[in-house]
Amino acid sequence: MSDIINHYVQQAAKGFMNRREFIGRLGALGVAAASANSLLASAACAEGPKKGGLLRAGLQGGASTDSLDPALAASSVPNNVLTAYGDLLVEVDTHGQIVPRLAESVEASADAKTWTFKIRKGVEFHNGKTMTPEDVLKTMQRHSNEDSQSGALGIMRGIESMKVDGDYFSVTLDTPNADLPYLMADYHLVVQPDGGMDAPASGIGCGPYTLEVNEPGARHAFKKFANYWDEGRGHADEIEILVLNDDTARTAALQSGQVHFINRVAPKIAKLLGRAPGLRIESIAGRGHYCFLMHCDTAPFASNDLRMALKLAIDRQEMVDKVLRGFGSVGNDSPINAAYPLFSDDIEQRAYDPDQARHYYQKSGHDGPVVMKVSDTAFPGAVDAAQLFQQSASTAGIPLQIERVPSDGYWSEVWNKEPFCASYWGGRPVQDQMFSTAYKSDADWNDTRFKRDDFDTLLLQAKGELDTVKRTALYREMSVMVGNEGGAIIPMFNDFIDAVSEQVGGWENDSGGGMMYDGALVKTWLL
Repeated sequence: MSDIINHYVQQAAKGFMNRREFIGRLGALGVAAASANSLLASAACAEGPKKGGLLRAGLQGGASTDSLDPALAASSVPNNVLTAYGDLLVEVDTHGQIVPRLAESVEASADAKTWTFKIRKGVEFHNGKTMTPEDVLKTMQRHSNEDSQSGALGIMRGIESMKVDGDYFSVTLDTPNADLPYLMADYHLVVQPDGGMDAPASGIGCGPYTLEVNEPGARHAFKKFANYWDEGRGHADEIEILVLNDDTARTAALQSGQVHFINRVAPKIAKLLGRAPGLRIESIAGRGHYCFLMHCDTAPFASNDLRMALKLAIDRQEMVDKVLRGFGSVGNDSPINAAYPLFSDDIEQRAYDPDQARHYYQKSGHDGPVVMKVSDTAFPGAVDAAQLFQQSASTAGIPLQIERVPSDGYWSEVWNKEPFCASYWGGRPVQDQMFSTAYKSDADWNDTRFKRDDFDTLLLQAKGELDTVKRTALYREMSVMVGNEGGAIIPMFNDFIDAVSEQVGGWENDSGGGMMYDGALVKTWLL
């Protein structure tokens, strides 16, 4: 039987049999679908990437207000654009391990306070300039600047000093931090010529593709960069991103062959779409979560009694069942779940309790409607989720008022500005990065305005604690504090759901995020 299986694997790898036929034939031989998929993925990689052609993606998460400045990237389309034209010092692989990119190696001092990166030679920017350690230094300095509005500002504030010495770039921290390489893998920290000091939105990097067309909210087109340093990426001659925020339009574009993959497939159509000829669904659980965010420093949400009332007024399991349709799990008002390496599974799960919700609502003294702004661009099914929230809150006597707002400009005009809105986070590889980016008092992306000195102190202690048991306990305490007193209502952790054409090879799911953690366009190829 093994000879027959090997024959089918070779036929599929060479393109003589599509995935559906392959899985069907192996299924007839008693091979489970998951095992068949694994065999096919391995065979495709062994056969090697195929070069050439145009790869096109239809993505939700783009707007006319998008910028090419890496510091400002906040949603799916800008993130994919960054991966196309830029590169990082290091990145996190599908197994959660740090792998080198523009840094050939990373070394730490014995106390994990000083980290040294050996910078790769022979890397060229799209403008013809050779990348140097000085470009790396200036990139990090720009993202450390309070005026940069960088999404990485929160994680950069723990740096005491940075310097260049020959081929090496080094970072010295205020306190030791074993996770520093993970922080340097933040997607905002794309290395730019002169650090992007003079032209942060030039779209010039040292990534596999050069930017040819930039129409924010509509289309981004790229051509392969002839002098790119890594032969393992950039297989297509051209790649293109069509901004398709509407679920129906995005799905239709995939089914008609206009695009080769789409992101953020609505759970309610995922299984049906996966049965369409020539397509497949790729989904994976991870650290991503859908949420409703309240500003802790703005009335009426400055009252923790009101915040707790709303947390208790949401039926999490109903939302997971009806919105995620099995593609996710229940959340507990903390951004940390079992996908994180130092997760504590003994924190009590918050449940829907309309009586207690009513108690806290009355205790808050608030009178009148509670207004929440929502758009489906916040996350797939956000409007449906908000309506379920409205119904369950009504049972508790809380008049939740839903205000639908336009998708275009949502991430620049609503998120991180309005005091109560729907949102999502893709998560981060480690707790320190997630908490430093979104919950540290002075983080630029502290989108709940959760500002607590005691939380910041715990975060600082955890950074410098090299004992895993003690560090886990500190992260547990922070999760409990955020869950009980923070402004994030996190009812569910979502699976990342993409839909992919059978014409695409080299796909590998990544729990870091959808679209292979925004790397599909540069890592896959046309069969």
